[in-house]
Amino acid sequence: MITPWNAPLMLASWRFAPALAAGNTVVLKPPEWAPLTASLFADVARDAGLPDGVFNVVQGIGEDAGAALVEHEGVDRIAFTGSVATGRLVAAAAGRNLTPVSLELGGKSPFLTFADADLDAAVKQAVNQFDNAGQVCLAGTRLLVEESIQDEFLERFLTAARALRQGDPREDATDVGPQITRQHFERVDGYVQRAKTDGARALLGGGPNEELGGLYYRPTLFVDATAGSEILTQEVFGPVLTLQSFRDEDEAVALANSTDYGLAAIVYTGDRDRAERVSSGLVAGTVWVNCFFVRDLAAPFGGSRNSGVGREGGAWSCDLSANVKNGCMAPWG
Repeated sequence: MITPWNAPLMLASWRFAPALAAGNTVVLKPPEWAPLTASLFADVARDAGLPDGVFNVVQGIGEDAGAALVEHEGVDRIAFTGSVATGRLVAAAAGRNLTPVSLELGGKSPFLTFADADLDAAVKQAVNQFDNAGQVCLAGTRLLVEESIQDEFLERFLTAARALRQGDPREDATDVGPQITRQHFERVDGYVQRAKTDGARALLGGGPNEELGGLYYRPTLFVDATAGSEILTQEVFGPVLTLQSFRDEDEAVALANSTDYGLAAIVYTGDRDRAERVSSGLVAGTVWVNCFFVRDLAAPFGGSRNSGVGREGGAWSCDLSANVKNGCMAPWG
């Protein structure tokens, strides 16, 4: 199991538990930017009585420790969460040994709001997409709003977003924390500055938080981005959202599906039939209707297109963690 830094306990435990239940031993390679959670997790497992060698943690840089693990002939399964680029490298290495892989990769999820939606709830959830400083692969970073309510939605969104408190994430009053490293901070800023050069307008944020300094990046909202531009199609993984409008369901679905990703989607509507129609047309491993980030661990989880390969959760995790055996016997006697 190779896990990312943005949710190190959750993403490790999601995979560790079903693998263990299926009778496997596990090697966890945590991210070098967030190593301590995995070590504490191993300590808890040991103190709970798990036998030595069942749950193992290997710390190290991805190019070294991670590469050695995925290329090893003694590994029977690989579960990876991370970037598309690294996922391709993992899949290629696994392919040389024909090792089955589960890949949960990036996302550029759409957040669709129709005119019949509970606008207060939709706006509140849209602002929540800045959670974890935007470092969430599932986040609905592309706000798609029906044309007739765009102005009202935008006004309410900007009012709520400007009230967000940015600061130390260890303080209860903080809404938005920092980016994880200087390297990642500069990556996010690169996307923002290129979006401005391409003609997009930042109605909110648009740069570092000079008052706080350090790795704090202001929550940002872009409008008027050109169709197909980088800011609309590539994962930023920071507190950066875009807003586009649509006229009808067909245009909404077309805009939602206009990236190479397919991890998740969020739909806000007051019409159950519309929710069914739109959800059916969206390319996404998970579609949340009038909610977000509700996860039943028995339900399938994973992405389509560049967002991943395979599903995990419930019986789907068993499919990954065990080989199916068919026994066929002739009649006795």
